[in-house]
Amino acid sequence: MSLELLDRLDLWKSRFGPDGEGQLERLLGRIAAHRFREPQPLIRLHETLLFLRAYPRSHEVARLADQILFSFQDRIGEDFDPFESPEVSGIAGTSLTAVFTYEVARRLAGLYPREIEIGWDRYDEPDRMGNVLCRFLPMLKEDYPVEAHVPFQAWVAQAHRRGVTDLAWLLEQLESQPAGERAELFESMQVPLTWRMRNSRASRSRLSWPVEKLYLHQGPLLRRGDISLAREMNGPPLPVRRLEHAETRRILDLILATSAMRYRELYGFTHPEESAVYRAAAGRGVDIFFFGVPPAWRLPLRAYHAAMFFKNGVPAGYVELLSLFERAEIGFNLYYTFREGESAWIYARLLLLFRQVLGVTCFSVDPYQIGHENFEAVESGAFWFYRKLGFRPTDPQVARLVEREERRMRETPGYRSSRRTLEHLSEGYMLYEVPGTESGAWDHFSIRTLAQQLQRRGLPPSKPAGQESIHLRRTQKDTRLRAQWLKLGSRS
Repeated sequence: MSLELLDRLDLWKSRFGPDGEGQLERLLGRIAAHRFREPQPLIRLHETLLFLRAYPRSHEVARLADQILFSFQDRIGEDFDPFESPEVSGIAGTSLTAVFTYEVARRLAGLYPREIEIGWDRYDEPDRMGNVLCRFLPMLKEDYPVEAHVPFQAWVAQAHRRGVTDLAWLLEQLESQPAGERAELFESMQVPLTWRMRNSRASRSRLSWPVEKLYLHQGPLLRRGDISLAREMNGPPLPVRRLEHAETRRILDLILATSAMRYRELYGFTHPEESAVYRAAAGRGVDIFFFGVPPAWRLPLRAYHAAMFFKNGVPAGYVELLSLFERAEIGFNLYYTFREGESAWIYARLLLLFRQVLGVTCFSVDPYQIGHENFEAVESGAFWFYRKLGFRPTDPQVARLVEREERRMRETPGYRSSRRTLEHLSEGYMLYEVPGTESGAWDHFSIRTLAQQLQRRGLPPSKPAGQESIHLRRTQKDTRLRAQWLKLGSRS
């Protein structure tokens, strides 16, 4: 019965339109009363409900999906291990254990003080703590240097009062150390932290950003074949506004939690420029929150920006952008749950946004994104996702292989590139140049080559004006510097 209900529910992820009025709502009512016993059906149910919540066909579907998702703590059994995979971690009622950097651990502990603690039972190398703890517990030197199997947990527990967690005590002690040493000391210990979700509003089952109005999908979802990057790039600009302080703090905390519960730490999410966080309304229920990094964390050459996008308030994925003049390297990550959604359209809106706010006209995708040493990207056929949107390979050998594969696709209906071929296709960069702009200028450019050349010459990393932080319009283009860096950064 459980699998039959889940099979029927899955079908509704691709059924939109006027037919079947009320059927999905009745099915959700049955599922709300059903007890799924095993972890895998529970995981499948959770992810399908999240998809239907992000892509609802009616207000009632969204309400019922939320109702079931909010009850998940009571549905989880005693076996948490199947729920710790990065694709599904963060479900209410489960837990996860990960090693975080100091800044992320500090912020998470401040946000969820009762839910996050040192995962002593997952600590394989507790001796790493010895030298650090001796700074705060002088008598530990009687034990740690000469005894085997030192009970560090007991030492820490006796050092603080009841009601204080071990993690809170450790972070408090680190605050007494020089600011420049805190992160190094914490990260040298490689302390695993266990996050017990319980029924937290930060769990994936409940976490969302409030929206004024749901976008209801009463027609078919937009597929990749419906999307033209050229048409999107020529469309009207997206509405963009700068967030007020209260909104900024809330969204940055939400973004950090969303990323951390998937075992991910993004440079910009860890070090956001809090004074300049923006929200772009992309349409169809999608909101994009984006920002740069503050001066202390900026890169020597490229401008760095990060973004997370939400679908009807549900976090659906994130983007990392590294720009230099009109060129940008873009890393697009859609959460596993939403890969049957409107991914190509969302990607196109992101490119439009960054063209609008940063003046980018040449977008680059690095080999990892399309499958180089990335099993998941190969399995998903990521290369063809970008190719069919209009990206082209810059490596001549890869370009010839693409031509061969596309010819085979035309001649043999149903033909698919083999895994080995997809691996070869991912061996070079791909570029998309906005129609009507210069073509080919960045084909042989490598930021690593440029950085090494500047390093060897001892040249200061002088940036064009406006490169450092986010601006709604690039204020100046230094054509002389651009020509110099393009030449120095040529891989050929």
